[in-house]
Parts: sequence; structure tokens; C-alpha cells
Amino acid sequence: MEKIYLDTSIFGGYFDKEFDLWTRLLFNKIISGKFKILLSRLTEYELSLAPLKVRELLNSLPDSVLQSIDISDEIIQLADRYITENVVGQSSRADCLHIALATLNSADILLSWNFKHIVNVGRIRGYNAVNYKLGYKILEIRTPREILENEN
Repeated sequence: MEKIYLDTSIFGGYFDKEFDLWTRLLFNKIISGKFKILLSRLTEYELSLAPLKVRELLNSLPDSVLQSIDISDEIIQLADRYITENVVGQSSRADCLHIALATLNSADILLSWNFKHIVNVGRIRGYNAVNYKLGYKILEIRTPREILENEN
């Protein structure tokens, strides 16, 4: 079972006309047990600020597919390094925390609909250049469409 990290945009995408098809397909795969979800305290916090239907989506997932992960000092240091290496600016610190959480918890893939700060070829190269420089794994960063489009 692949371990995937979902940033908060994935949950909102379930209710967004632009992203709902691929997001709903993803959640069907999650519920069927194809993926193990790395659920960070950061994602939980961000979802606590979201509309009720988005919060309820998280609550609808079976516990058996969820693995809770916490923010450690090492994760904070890696997130800060993305900023000092100019991958993104300080205002994108939460996005950097998502990347660091996925990296240091050995996610197979991070999924996001955030094209500005996360699923963006220049940003992906920047995050992974920092990861490589520091001896961390290269992180696959994709959209649900990219991982589901070619499945049989």
C-alpha cells in the first residue's frame, strides 16, 4: 500500500468543480484501501478552519487508512531551509511544512492542487534540490489526476 501525503487543498478539491472528478476518484481509492494516508497535525489544523463539509470528509475516512504524523524540530528546520534556499518565500511556510512532513515521513507521493507553491515544476525541483543536498529522499509531488489518469 502506497503512503501518500494529502495537503489541505485535496480535501477542498472534493467540492470544487474544477478538481472534484479526480479528487473523488482518489477518495474512492483511499476508502478501498489502495493508499495509506499520512495525516499531519498541520493538515488537521488547516481543515479545522474549513467549512463543515470539508471537515466531515476527513471524518468519513476509515481509521485503517490513516497514519497521524507530527511536526518535529527536524521538519521545522527542513521547512525553513526551503525558504532560506529561496524555493518559496516566507509567506509559504505552511506549504514548506507540508513538503517537509511528507519528505521526512517517507511519503511515496505528496498530492496537492496548489499549483502556485507546490505542484509547480520549478518549486518541485527546488524542494528536491534541497532534499538532495541534505541527504533526504526525492519527493514525488503530483496532482490526483497525474497518479490516477493512467490506471486501468
